[in-house]
Amino acid sequence: MLIKLRNGSIYDSTQNLHGETRDLFIRDGVIVADPGPDACFDAIHDVTGCVVMAGAVDIHTHVAGGNVNTARLLLPEQHRNHMARRLGHPFSTAKWSGTDTGYRYARMGYTTVVEPAMLPVNALDVHLQMADIPILDTAALTILGNDDLLLRLMRGKASQNQINDYVAWTLNATRALGLKVINAGGANAFKSNVRQFDLDDIVPDYGVSSRQILQTLQTAVCQLGVPHPVHVHCNNLGVPGNIETAVATMEAAQGLPMHLAHVQFYAYGSEGAKGFSSAAARLLEVFNRHPNITMDVGQVLFGQTVTISGDIIAQYSRHGDASPSKYVMWDAETEGSGGVVPYRYRENSFVNTLQWAIGLELFLLAEAPERLFFTTDHPNGAPFTAYPELLRLLMDADYRQECMARLNQEALSLTLLPGLRRELSLSEVARMTRSAAAQLLGLNDRGHLAPGAIADIAVYRPQADYRAMFADAVLLFKNGHLVVRDGVVIERLMGLTQTVMPVYDASITRTVKQHFDRFYSLKLSQYAVNDADFGEQSRFRSL
Repeated sequence: MLIKLRNGSIYDSTQNLHGETRDLFIRDGVIVADPGPDACFDAIHDVTGCVVMAGAVDIHTHVAGGNVNTARLLLPEQHRNHMARRLGHPFSTAKWSGTDTGYRYARMGYTTVVEPAMLPVNALDVHLQMADIPILDTAALTILGNDDLLLRLMRGKASQNQINDYVAWTLNATRALGLKVINAGGANAFKSNVRQFDLDDIVPDYGVSSRQILQTLQTAVCQLGVPHPVHVHCNNLGVPGNIETAVATMEAAQGLPMHLAHVQFYAYGSEGAKGFSSAAARLLEVFNRHPNITMDVGQVLFGQTVTISGDIIAQYSRHGDASPSKYVMWDAETEGSGGVVPYRYRENSFVNTLQWAIGLELFLLAEAPERLFFTTDHPNGAPFTAYPELLRLLMDADYRQECMARLNQEALSLTLLPGLRRELSLSEVARMTRSAAAQLLGLNDRGHLAPGAIADIAVYRPQADYRAMFADAVLLFKNGHLVVRDGVVIERLMGLTQTVMPVYDASITRTVKQHFDRFYSLKLSQYAVNDADFGEQSRFRSL
């Protein structure tokens, strides 16, 4: 099938295209070069005057897994039936279901999302949930850094090669795209009543520090050739003065690639009368000196949300702030812990205003937008459905000033935001949410519009209100299929899950099996995610 998009304004930094009027051609789901004047097209879409970008890529969004399901159970009022009963699929009428997630992302022009926190023992559940998300390609990052076997290996002075084999085995068994580390060692330390855990603190009973765990896993990811750097949730999330933790983590990266997640929650100083201030400028100054580091922001936006995390220390410390007043904490025996705490960000709050401003400071002060990524840490800072609002704040300085007039002025006075008039361009948005995001994940077949890329293409109608512009794509193509027209999903198709399969020495399997046989009720044969778990449906694509 041959399709033509005619006269679009193309934004694709990989080809140095910043609004140039071009035609795009799709053949059998792939972008191709101009087939010539004699080509016979099956469909022609006139997109004259419209903005054309690759489908957007979200590198960090919690859309599947145990914490997501727990949040659904905890907050039924947030996901009551709200869609017309017309889809004929299980749970398709439930708000925040897999169907709703796929449809809402697609409306905004997204075609790929990454679940950044897959507990290995829960991997099959994560993949089954992602298999229910229509339209989008998905991926997941598997969590290591608190599990008993890793810490036992490190306590026993296992070689880096053996650690590498264990990491590779885990990535293969869980069908992951990369590795996530959450407050390395912190969840295990919590079991010994530790309530604050710094980078150089020692995990009780194991004799290894958080820094050692992080560096060992970072080395493993690099030596295994996994494209996406180790994805790090640092120590001391949300604590005033934790800028020092973020700086120390960057300096601990050994010059190797490392990605720091939701850094807005780590850009906190301790200045001012309340002992809480913005350290966004300092974070970026250090970031600029470490080209091996990438970061996503985790922007806070006002309104009701729910915080979910495997960082049991951070979540437990904030359970008293739950709004509404209910929460869930869990503490697993061998692999990790987590918590679900509903929360409302309020415009009149000193702390919430400061968090909102810090995230925007990071975006607007950044000198390298190709290394700083667009996230709200859905749903922790805000639901992903608030992305259009965030884009308007970043692209419209006057609107940003209007919003600031309603907020806590004492908090704003501790930031640089009131004096920032920068507005992100369409080219910067395309780079941040498309090309750079895909490259960071190693997904080189998307995020751009060059011949050979998969035909994930989003078309937007220019508007003065950027929120309205990005809320509803005029057209969205997924693998060359037109799936959205004027903000309405018109075709439901299923994507694939992107994975890596690094090579490892098979002898590590014996070590893992011995550990399972001794400590788990689950058999190792029931642990790995297999193709057969999905029937005849082909789910996985390995890089």
